Amino acid sequence: MQKVQLGLSDLRVTPICLGTMTFGEQVSEKDSHQILDRSLAMGVNFIDTAEMYSVPSKAETYGATETILGNWFEKNPGSRQKLVLATKVAGPSRGMPWVREGAGMTAQDILNSCDASLKRLKTDVIDLYQIHWPERHVPAFGMMYFDPQKDKIETAIQVQLEAMAKLVKAGKIRYIGLSNETPYGTHEFVRLAEQHGLPRAMTVQNPYGLLNRTFDNALDETCHRLQVSLLAYSPLGFGALTGKYDLTGFDGEGAPSQGRIAKYESVRKQRWGRQSSLAAARLYNQLAREHGMTPTEMALAFCYTRWSVTSTIIGVTSVAQLEEDVKAWGIKLSAELLTEIDAIRLVHRDPAT
Repeated sequence: MQKVQLGLSDLRVTPICLGTMTFGEQVSEKDSHQILDRSLAMGVNFIDTAEMYSVPSKAETYGATETILGNWFEKNPGSRQKLVLATKVAGPSRGMPWVREGAGMTAQDILNSCDASLKRLKTDVIDLYQIHWPERHVPAFGMMYFDPQKDKIETAIQVQLEAMAKLVKAGKIRYIGLSNETPYGTHEFVRLAEQHGLPRAMTVQNPYGLLNRTFDNALDETCHRLQVSLLAYSPLGFGALTGKYDLTGFDGEGAPSQGRIAKYESVRKQRWGRQSSLAAARLYNQLAREHGMTPTEMALAFCYTRWSVTSTIIGVTSVAQLEEDVKAWGIKLSAELLTEIDAIRLVHRDPAT
């Protein structure tokens, strides 16, 4: 895999990024370290985490993933220098008081969260520091529409950028990124950064895959013109696009008990656990088989080969899954198959929005 540039930064990463939100919940520290060892050995140089991980988020595992990563860095001297490390500062609490106090996300919250992440990660600097979700009230995590009546801004974008500037000046972070952002938000972060000489967003980490291609509806043009790189998360739709739920459904008899959607009721209530998501996934999975691929191979190849995706974040729970996902790199989808994929989307749109 040739390395790719993140936005206008000097960060060069593999087009596959190891996501870690399962570490500390579904995956033990020992197994997490084995996955990290193998990922590095396979040449993946990009790791993504967040202060709120592991997922599903709860008070007792808040920060657990960063701690596991920090312990691995400590056990493996020199590994940190080989990797581009991305983490995230949580936005407003969204009903999770252990994540953030108060209704918003203040500049001081950003500074405090960064210091706490650095301590857990046992590192001096974070390469890419991302805002996990907007401070504004925007449609995300299953909400489909913007509602002006609920619009509430506690901390202006410029103030957030000024806090990030302090972290860059202190040498605690190198670059900043966004996550779960809209076209407006992405453009405004870049505009204000350029206008006031503040850190420019290099990336936006948003859901992208066969079950959620909302990025293709305007944010793709925004990112292309502003030179902001897409980091695509959930390319397998929380496992729905692996085919493992095709026969059983998400919570039926025989459903894989360790799968995220089957294991956690809170996840089943979210966008990935909708019956409309499963219905569309079954069609994509069958299409993959008809073209001589596994559902996983087609879903990942779709992301790996999109012009708009800079790096695809894969979340795994075992070394075997990691190897399967990386092995899918290099698979090309025919024009005929891409047309059939678009035909399914024309009917089912983006059920996991």
